[in-house]
Amino acid sequence: MNWLFLVGILIFLVGLMLSIALHELGHLVPAKLFGVKVTQYMVGFGSTAWSRRKGETEYGIKWIPFGGYIRMIGMLPPRPGDEPGKVRSTSTGPFQALIESARDAAQEEVRPGDEDRVFYRKKWWQKVIIMSGGPLMNFVLAFVFFSILLVGIGLPSWAPVVSPETNTCVIPIAEQRTTCKPTDPLTPAAQAKLQPGDRMVSFDGQKINTWEDATRLIRGHGPGPVKLGIVRDGKPMTLDVTLIAQDRPNLQDPQKIDKNVGFLGVLPTEVMERQSMGEVVGYMGELTARVAQSLLNLPEKMVGVWHAAFSGDERDPEGPIGVVGAGRLNGEILASDLSNEKKLAFVVNILAGFNLAIGMFNLIPLLPLDGGHVAGGLWEGIKRAYAKIMRRPEPKYVDIAKVLPLTYAIAIVMIIMASLLVYADLVNPLTLTG
Repeated sequence: MNWLFLVGILIFLVGLMLSIALHELGHLVPAKLFGVKVTQYMVGFGSTAWSRRKGETEYGIKWIPFGGYIRMIGMLPPRPGDEPGKVRSTSTGPFQALIESARDAAQEEVRPGDEDRVFYRKKWWQKVIIMSGGPLMNFVLAFVFFSILLVGIGLPSWAPVVSPETNTCVIPIAEQRTTCKPTDPLTPAAQAKLQPGDRMVSFDGQKINTWEDATRLIRGHGPGPVKLGIVRDGKPMTLDVTLIAQDRPNLQDPQKIDKNVGFLGVLPTEVMERQSMGEVVGYMGELTARVAQSLLNLPEKMVGVWHAAFSGDERDPEGPIGVVGAGRLNGEILASDLSNEKKLAFVVNILAGFNLAIGMFNLIPLLPLDGGHVAGGLWEGIKRAYAKIMRRPEPKYVDIAKVLPLTYAIAIVMIIMASLLVYADLVNPLTLTG
C-alpha cells in the first residue's frame, strides 16, 4: 500500500480529533465561566488511552476517535418528590422508570456544596451559550479552513494561458477524437506559433483577464485576422492570427452546438486562483445552504447508502459520507499524481466541510444533539419572559428528562446511521474515479 495513502488517512484523523477537541472546548470554556462543575473533558469514546486530572476536571483521550464529550453535573433537574418537604413518588411504567433512573444518575454526581454549580439551575441564556459553544467552534474552524483554502491556496480556475495539452490540428467536433491525423489542417494558434505557457492578455486591443474573456472575444469575432497580445517568458508580444469558423459546444449547454463561431485552437491552463475574504463569506454561505438541504434530504440519501452497501448500487457522489470514507478519500488524494498545491487544497477543504456539517448537524433541535439543549434553554427563556410579562410566578426549569425516551430512540437511529455509513465506506466506498 502506498505510504502516502496511510499518511493521508492519518492527517485526516488528526484534523478530525483536533476539531472534536475544539468543539468540546467550545462547551467547556463557557461552562467553567458560568460556574458549572465539569468533571470530565474527553476526546473520543470507549476506554481511556490517556488522562490527567487538573483541579476538579479529568482531561483525556479515548481510543475511538469518532466523537467526544464534557461531563457537567446536574444536567437533569431532580423530580419534584426529591425537593425538601415533599414525598418521593414512584412509578412502575417503563418510560417513567427510565426517566427516574437517569435523574438518579444525574443527582449522584452532585456533592454537598455543588447545589449552585449544576447545569439545570443556570440561567436560560447561559445554557444556550454553553450548548451552542461547540457548534459555534465548528463554524469558526470552518471559516478559518475556508479562508486558508480560498485566500491562501486558491480555487481551481481556467487561466488564459496556452496549455501543453493543446492540439496543433483542427479536429471536427463530430469526430470526437483527441489525436491528430496527418491530413488534419493546423489550427490558427499553431500557424501563429503560439506556445504552451503563453498568456493571452489582449484581443484586437481589448483586455483579456480571464479565460471566459478570451473565449467570448474569440467566438464573437468570427473568422478573419486579429491582433493577439500575449506575454511569453515575461515579455509582451503581439501576434497576427487568422481565426477560422468552426462548430463548437455551447458554453452554457454543452449539448447544444454553436455554428461557425470564431476558432483559435487553444486550451486553457488550470491554476489555483486566490480569492478575497469577501469571497470566503459568499462561498461559505452558499455551501451552508447546500449542507442544510442535504440534512433535509438525509433520510432519503441514507436509503441510497443502504442500497449501495447491500445491493451493490453505485454510491451517490452527492450523498453522505462517514469519517472512514472521508479518511480514505484523503489518502487517495495524497497518493495521487495531483500537484502538492491541489492536494493541500483538498485536505483543507474536506476538514472545512466536515466542521461545517458537524456544526449544522449538532444544531438540529433534537436531543441528544446540542441543538436539543439549545432549544430547551430557549423555551425556558420564553416561558420566563411570558411569566414576567403576565406577572405570574416564575416557572420551573425546563425538564428535558421528560423527552428521554425520544432521546434514546434518536440516539439509536444515529448509531445505526453511523454504522451504516462505516459499512458502506468499507464495502462500497466513494473513490476519486467514481
